[in-house]
Amino acid sequence: MSSITARDWLWFGLLALAAVVHLEAARGLERVREVTAEGSPHTHLQSVWFFAALLLLPPPLVAGILLISYVHSWLRVYRRRALVHRKVFSAATVVLALAGAYLVLAAIFPTHTEPFAVTLSGPLGLVAVVVAGFIYWLVNYALVVGVILLTNPDRPARKVLGRASDQLMIAGAIGLGTGMAIVMISQPWWTPLLIVTVLALHTGLLLPQFRDASRTDAKTGLFEPTFWAELTNDELDRARRLQGTLGLLLVDLDHFKRVNDGYGHLAGDIVLRAVAEAIKHSVRGHDMVGRYGGEEFAIVLPGLGADDACEAAERVRAAIAELAVTVPDLDGETQVIRGLTASVGAAVYPDHGTERTSLLLAADAALYDAKTEGRDRVRIAEAVRPSLPSARRSQEWIRLGLVRDDADKVS
Repeated sequence: MSSITARDWLWFGLLALAAVVHLEAARGLERVREVTAEGSPHTHLQSVWFFAALLLLPPPLVAGILLISYVHSWLRVYRRRALVHRKVFSAATVVLALAGAYLVLAAIFPTHTEPFAVTLSGPLGLVAVVVAGFIYWLVNYALVVGVILLTNPDRPARKVLGRASDQLMIAGAIGLGTGMAIVMISQPWWTPLLIVTVLALHTGLLLPQFRDASRTDAKTGLFEPTFWAELTNDELDRARRLQGTLGLLLVDLDHFKRVNDGYGHLAGDIVLRAVAEAIKHSVRGHDMVGRYGGEEFAIVLPGLGADDACEAAERVRAAIAELAVTVPDLDGETQVIRGLTASVGAAVYPDHGTERTSLLLAADAALYDAKTEGRDRVRIAEAVRPSLPSARRSQEWIRLGLVRDDADKVS
């Protein structure tokens, strides 16, 4: 196509808006998926908009969609905490993949003057989309896997190759992108319906993957201890690479036994769920909140230093103090529980520890200070902590996989 038309700009605007809305709606989920996919190919449904753009737009505008998606992702999903060269490489692999798919389509339809979506018809159109989609997937996948193998020679091949279900996601994204392009050509008013469909499929199919019993606590919906520990390790690795910081909070409800004894364990479970929701709404969308068991919670705050971590801890403490939770008491009567308080211990990488174990111990020592000083307060760890948690508590952490039995001393 020799020039960019007003129609091209309209389609460009719609696809760019759809890509941004998609990332905004799923950024919390994508943040967790990207962290858990460390060391293996990370797939996402932005390919829907990329492939639709390939079929609808001139190459410069296709590149524009890609640029908007990756810049928005770096700013909003990864909060500028991703390694820039890795994101540039990722974008480059997609550019090369789209270029390969474009060459396939141009070879099959060498005289096209309209967008490819207009010329796709009959068996030949189907073959063109299938071959172009295959090339798009193969180029991107081969480049990503190749670099992972080169930079992680000791990593098991099974981990490097990723899951087959993730590659099926790309196939689905290509199919949805093709459908999106054809609908925008033939029935443009149906476009919002397809955009909603993509969002629903993304959140509806992937959210349960991160809310199953092996990853989340049944009572609160927060990350369970072992999965939270894995996420924490990945975030610490990221902080080391970026030479950044990371905050860790331990939150313990004060006198929670009084709730269970006075109102019953059913009421206690309701209070725990309310507290979990209050904590999640008090921190950022990409902060990672887990439950340790009992009435204790743990929060990872990527990119925060000591002052910001303390501010976050104060927000959590204040949000819990403001709760009014309606529960049934032991007689079945409705009661409202108010006046809940929590003690919070904070530690920061690298000031108070360089490993998960040392950070947990430092935060726990600060939590102990908050408890002994009267509860309902926040305390930050000291640079050097002479005391460690009790043997019983340490053994419980070892059982949950939160610390090692050869735990590093707090630095």
